Amino acid sequence: MKTYAYGVDIGGTTVKIGLFKTDGELLEKWEIPTRTEEDGRFILPDIAEAVKAKTEERKISPEDVEGIGVGVPGPVDDSGTVLKCVNLGWGIFNVKDSLALLTGWRVAAGNDANVAAMGELWQGGGKGAANMVMVTLGTGVGGGVIVDGKVISGSHGAAGEIGHLTVSREETEICGCGKKGCLEQYASANGVARLAKRYLSGNDQETVLRRETAVGARAVFDAAKAGDAAALAIVEQFGEVLGRALASVACVTDPEVFVIGGGVSKAGEIVTDVIRKYYTLYAFHASANTEFRIAELGNDAGIYGGVSMLLS
Repeated sequence: MKTYAYGVDIGGTTVKIGLFKTDGELLEKWEIPTRTEEDGRFILPDIAEAVKAKTEERKISPEDVEGIGVGVPGPVDDSGTVLKCVNLGWGIFNVKDSLALLTGWRVAAGNDANVAAMGELWQGGGKGAANMVMVTLGTGVGGGVIVDGKVISGSHGAAGEIGHLTVSREETEICGCGKKGCLEQYASANGVARLAKRYLSGNDQETVLRRETAVGARAVFDAAKAGDAAALAIVEQFGEVLGRALASVACVTDPEVFVIGGGVSKAGEIVTDVIRKYYTLYAFHASANTEFRIAELGNDAGIYGGVSMLLS
């Protein structure tokens, strides 16, 4: 095995890049702008230029670089073909072959959520496991499913889209995907804020949350930690919906561990405790004791996962 590798996480605003030793040591990380103009045609050349410049700066022989692992914010099939990526302006093309042509190195490419899951499995909250489900609770709800150390991407690159599991048939508001009653509408940061708004409008209970101009997920969890009754009730609603959904996921994937990441996870054990409470209530008995852990790599999960994907 060669000594060095690059992990790349392409976002809509910036591209995160990490130079790694192939044993998992992160040597350096930096960002470059994501130039999405002209249908994103500058993105891959910019990445190629950045990694080549870093290789020269570090006086690394190009022959000692294993390659580049790339996470893309859109569906990517097993051949490395991006199946449209609206945020980057990309249509359908093979990102793996295109970047390999620009750099002369081997390239691996995958969906960014799946790649982040690989990072957490390799060097983060899922370390030591072979079967893991990553749950990202941010603006939306993302997921990554890993079975026997391999990401399950599915026939359309959409496996792991747990945010769009239907968890309510009574929902009247529309999710960003165009459907109604998706998990994302209740368990994301926006979803928790939505639960809070509904709860507070439905009763006149005294709560510190009424002092907030706009009640967000962080305010809810902070108030719950302080013992606020209304906030605790909202957290219970969040946990019941998400715990029940993950119990269904476990019936299909039977993971050793659920790794909870994203902005909501920063609230810590109050999040995992309430999810575990309801997960245990609804889970099939054989998988009822699945472990829950907080993600450890934060915004670096994507660059770690890119290298992990390349080396696997």
